[in-house]
Amino acid sequence: MTLFIDPPAWPAHGTLFSHLVSDGSLQELRLFARAAGVPDRALDLDHYDVPAERYDDLVAAGAVPVDGGDLARRLAGSGLRVSGAERNRSKRAALLSRWDELWADPSLARDAGTDLVDRWREPHRVYHTTFHLAAALDALDVVAAESDLSERDHWRARLALWFHDAVHDGVAQQDEERSAELVAELLGPLAGACVTTEDIDETARLVLVTADHAPADDDAVGGLVSDADLAVLGGSPAVYTRYTHQVRAEYCDVPDPLFRAGRSEVLRTLLAGGPLFRTAPGSTRWQDAARSNLTAELALLGR
Repeated sequence: MTLFIDPPAWPAHGTLFSHLVSDGSLQELRLFARAAGVPDRALDLDHYDVPAERYDDLVAAGAVPVDGGDLARRLAGSGLRVSGAERNRSKRAALLSRWDELWADPSLARDAGTDLVDRWREPHRVYHTTFHLAAALDALDVVAAESDLSERDHWRARLALWFHDAVHDGVAQQDEERSAELVAELLGPLAGACVTTEDIDETARLVLVTADHAPADDDAVGGLVSDADLAVLGGSPAVYTRYTHQVRAEYCDVPDPLFRAGRSEVLRTLLAGGPLFRTAPGSTRWQDAARSNLTAELALLGR
């Protein structure tokens, strides 16, 4: 893999910025940036924004200087690029607007929404970011449109997605449990004003569904949440491959043999666990593609 950097020409915060990209590995990009002292917070989905004062250092460290047009073409060909539409939907303002739409009086819940977006924007994340949150909310809109559940059920499912990876320290099960606990912490003060204790309890329960993605057969709302969270698995091969790069970069410090073993176990569990998608529209749209994607990745990891 090769890393590329364009000249500092993008103004922000009183200086000019360059873009640092890889032509095929987010993991290598993140490891290079960390070794060069570029902070994790400088990662913007598919590239790092680096100030002009670091340009010469990064070139000396091995980044290949190219012009802006060449860099854009290399990023587009890398399979790592996040489109402008995807980027816009995952921005802070866009997500806070979607959060406000959940409430009759958005001002009552704005502090909770701000807290959640800040959590999704934590710099150690690469996949479990506002990008994933926006995509999961979009996927829920798709499956919910063909559901005959109540508006209250749909509302609770959306709330659960907002919370489902709000705590993400990379510890399976514990992250989901702590995210579920966060529901009461952030929404408890709103009880009686815009949520009920039943809403809070049910939202926390739905968050826990994402720990194993195995809702009961009669848990229709849990099926919506689980399907929305897993929708990326049923994306096109290009979308799925980009997702695998994001996951690998999020755990970039894990040695390759350990990552391959752990990731392979996750994939085998998913493939052996019955239907991946529990709603009819989710199954129709994503089931076959997801099994194909998971099988192909497992074969690659076995090499």
